[in-house]
Amino acid sequence: MNSILSIVFKRLLIGLLTLWIVTVIIFAAIEMLPGDIATEMLGQAATEESLAAFREKFDLNRPLHERYFSWLAGAATGDFGISLANQRPISELIGQRTANTFFLAGYAAAISVPIAVVSGMMAALYNGSVFDRLLSNSTLAAISFPEFFIAYILILIFSVGFGWFPSLANVDVDTSLGERLYITFLPAMTLTLIVLAYMMRMTRAAILNLLALPYIEMAHLKGIKRWRVIAVHALPNALAPIINVIALNLAYLIVGVVLVEVVFVYPGLGQTLVDAVSKRDVTVVQAACLIFAATYILLNLLADILSIIANPRLLHPR
Repeated sequence: MNSILSIVFKRLLIGLLTLWIVTVIIFAAIEMLPGDIATEMLGQAATEESLAAFREKFDLNRPLHERYFSWLAGAATGDFGISLANQRPISELIGQRTANTFFLAGYAAAISVPIAVVSGMMAALYNGSVFDRLLSNSTLAAISFPEFFIAYILILIFSVGFGWFPSLANVDVDTSLGERLYITFLPAMTLTLIVLAYMMRMTRAAILNLLALPYIEMAHLKGIKRWRVIAVHALPNALAPIINVIALNLAYLIVGVVLVEVVFVYPGLGQTLVDAVSKRDVTVVQAACLIFAATYILLNLLADILSIIANPRLLHPR
């Protein structure tokens, strides 16, 4: 138990250090953008008095390091400041939209992860068969297309062609769970098709790497059925690489939803980020980028810890 806590503590420190470096990069990248923020927001016709008042209101006249530490302290407590475009607290603007993004990513994960693991096991079970080749080629074809292309194809088939699902995923706080699942099915399927192949192929490869080991051969010699050997003996020992690829793809589901949300006009954090970029609302852009980065780092950190726990050789190194 102490070794596990020590590993978790070390990984948390690494994660916090990485997140701090990311905050520096985000803030510095925004500051290095050409032009004056006040002039960009108020326009070229703005008077010097209005520009000075704008800079004073949003602390743009303070030194760079003071503004960074003020923004960092506020972000640590959930206060991302005020939107430059509409003068509303950013936490109010992105709160529900962040929840919508996490819901869509969780929905896609609930569909893709079980399918990927079971499909990977089936591909390993029938390795080299027509089923294995068909499954591998079809999933490889799915990840060869960009997200927006897959989204438009699904809209064309299931929305325009059959009329089964809406082409726009317009939800709000009053939308019931059942209706939300129905409305967001096409965006969730788009994300599922994107990440399914990676997880399925890694599951298949991880299991096949273990099938030549002595304890697997012994299980076969005992007369145990092949599916039971894979499910009971091979799969638990292949969890470490499978957990890694699942966590990485879950992180992609959170960070990579921007294009999917734009195509389906889904009110998530990705759509908010695109709108903020078009309005040059840099404070909202900073907040959205920080949330995406923190989520990505957290999921990678979780994958690292779970992989170590699932692998006794890493948990108890000699």
